[in-house]
Amino acid sequence: MAKKTQKRMPRRREEFTYRGHSIADLQQMALSELLPLMPARARRKFDRGLSREQEKLLADIRSGEAPLRTHLRDMVIMPEMVGKTVEIHNGKEFQKVEIQPEAVFHYLGEFALTRKKVSTAAPVSVRPVRASMSR
Repeated sequence: MAKKTQKRMPRRREEFTYRGHSIADLQQMALSELLPLMPARARRKFDRGLSREQEKLLADIRSGEAPLRTHLRDMVIMPEMVGKTVEIHNGKEFQKVEIQPEAVFHYLGEFALTRKKVSTAAPVSVRPVRASMSR
């Protein structure tokens, strides 16, 4: 009988950095300092301004409330969100996601998948063809 092993998270060999800045440095930076580090799509989103709902979500995260529930899949993950738990709606239910440093400047929706893996039914049992049974 094989031994059961527990799944472990891989160890980080080094502290996470994003374009040469540690996560602590990113959390201390003002938005104007973060903009040049962001990918173009995220930078454009902040240049055009956040919606009222997105501003409220950021304010709730800054206040440090318990796990937040949100439908805002298009919200960019900011460095101040790292370590927080957010429940993201996937169209059917809320999926609990703990935000890791590697998720900075990605979208919340990338971590709550909307589609399930397709699993087919068990194959139909193979039975002999009638012509072969008459022999």
